[in-house]
Amino acid sequence: MGYTVAVVGATGAVGTQMIKMLEESTLPIEKVRYLSSSRSAGKVLQFKGQDVTVELTTEDSFDGVDIALFSAGGSTSAKFAPYAVKAGAVVVDNTSYFRQNPDVPLVVPEVNAHAMENHNGIIACPNCSTIQMMVALEPVRQKWGLERIIVSTYQAVSGAGQSAINETDHQLRQVLNDGLNPKDVTAEILPSGGDKKHYPIAFNALPQIDVFTDNDYTYEEMKMTKETKKIMADDRIAVSATCVRIPVLSAHSESVYIETAKVAPISEVKEAIANFPGVVLEDDVANQIYPQAVNAVGSRDTFVGRIRKDLDQENGIHMWVVSDNLLKGAAWNSVQIAETLHDKGLVRATDDLKFELK
Repeated sequence: MGYTVAVVGATGAVGTQMIKMLEESTLPIEKVRYLSSSRSAGKVLQFKGQDVTVELTTEDSFDGVDIALFSAGGSTSAKFAPYAVKAGAVVVDNTSYFRQNPDVPLVVPEVNAHAMENHNGIIACPNCSTIQMMVALEPVRQKWGLERIIVSTYQAVSGAGQSAINETDHQLRQVLNDGLNPKDVTAEILPSGGDKKHYPIAFNALPQIDVFTDNDYTYEEMKMTKETKKIMADDRIAVSATCVRIPVLSAHSESVYIETAKVAPISEVKEAIANFPGVVLEDDVANQIYPQAVNAVGSRDTFVGRIRKDLDQENGIHMWVVSDNLLKGAAWNSVQIAETLHDKGLVRATDDLKFELK
């Protein structure tokens, strides 16, 4: 007997990739259910060649569901995830809603799979930019410790959803086909749909992802800071992020500077990273080999290169980290969590509902 798996937000950019990852998964699946808003309910998608009709997400949608993968926005997770737990499902949530809840493990399986062992029915998937950084840094943290992380991200527009992909495509065509000045293209979504002003992304770089907080960092930057500390279970690590959107459709890139607790020889750092699960070392500058976004698209792995000593700080190291934000940064990490739940025998109903039904 296999599991019944529900995908909430099945027609979205991440939901579509979740379905693909489930089709390729080792998870024993007997039945899938695709759930969405009223806008997409009734559409017919496929799972391994079989038609599956998309259903409207309701409070009663989770009867008989064993695992529910959520990627339909924080408000949807807030409303419906507790009902899924009440029905006996384990929720893997890809939104930011539960990430800082102390009752919810925040998991990157290569880094802290043990955190799932006492879950209360919901497991959170971290922010896409955090996930790839954690996979790259965990082998370093394990051997030499981490004291400080400074990261600058170069994030693809797919991280803002299908509408941002469409807007980028439209703007590029306005410039290349219609001869418009990039400053004059139509901008209605980026840098953040929830903020007052919108700017072009075509031929541009926007140092804002999400809206700004009271400390002048964006929510995206604060997510990376808080999530890193929670995943690594160490509030002493100093973390600072600058998150930038660039006109790349898929795969996030990051320039990461770290300071280790013990001085780490670069050759040993490269070896540790190369041997860590989920990581591909691409670091041969003599032959111009280093991670690139175009090469990461479609891969579940995280690619690391340009590893080098800081010129002034003895325990300082720089590296370049690239990963497909829709796969390892979202869909694959979620399905990987589900596979790990199965492997550990943790797919079970919770006896203690800690989440409010709304």
